Amino acid sequence: MSMDITDLRGFYGSALGAVTRRFVGGAIGRFWGPLTGLRVLGLGFATPYLWGIRDECERVLAFMPAQQGVVNWPPTGASASTLVDPLIMPLPDSSIDRVLVVHALETVESPTELLHEIWRILTPGGRIILVAPNRRGLWARMDTTPFGYGQPYSRSQLKGLMRQTWFSPERWAETLYVPPLRSRVLLRTAQAWERVGSGFSLPGAGVHIVEATKQLYRPGIVRAARRRTRLVPVLAPAPARASRVTAGKPRA
Repeated sequence: MSMDITDLRGFYGSALGAVTRRFVGGAIGRFWGPLTGLRVLGLGFATPYLWGIRDECERVLAFMPAQQGVVNWPPTGASASTLVDPLIMPLPDSSIDRVLVVHALETVESPTELLHEIWRILTPGGRIILVAPNRRGLWARMDTTPFGYGQPYSRSQLKGLMRQTWFSPERWAETLYVPPLRSRVLLRTAQAWERVGSGFSLPGAGVHIVEATKQLYRPGIVRAARRRTRLVPVLAPAPARASRVTAGKPRA
């Protein structure tokens, strides 16, 4: 289950959404690195985090899952957003250099299939930045934000999932230590919450952010050979045996 596009837009238009965009966007920005001439894909609802890189990249696309809905993005100029099945994306192999996944992994039906599909479209050495709700944080336990929907993850679960799907995790960050409440008084102290939480590496962050690299060689899959056994139906009539004929001619 996930928020629909109207609720997502409403959340990011709120004061709590602005705080989310500031802290999550800051962590993503530290992971991007140089993007000049690269092709970038935002999957899920990633548009709040794509604004600052549009002029730097060769191309920026925004793919939104069918169950969520889609909005035109950017509001002016040619549209770069489209509605897709995230497990079968309309892109050729090795066509994207960077993929940002936000509000997608936790709500997709098959996380492994999603990451395998992202692996397919990434160029050799391409990178993925994945934002996922932390199962130990308050944000995953309250449905007042998009991170309160779907399946939250621990860091070890994300490590296992990414290695299973041929990605090598390289850098991690945790953010959103402020409780997900819409109190303006509380939100004014968000920076202090973030400073204390990150400074002491506290376990209650709202989201995990991980950067991983596409492994160039997939491990071979060893399948046990199955012996073919010829089965005979139990109720099938057995063929009649030929009767034995006495040797020699019959007596007259």
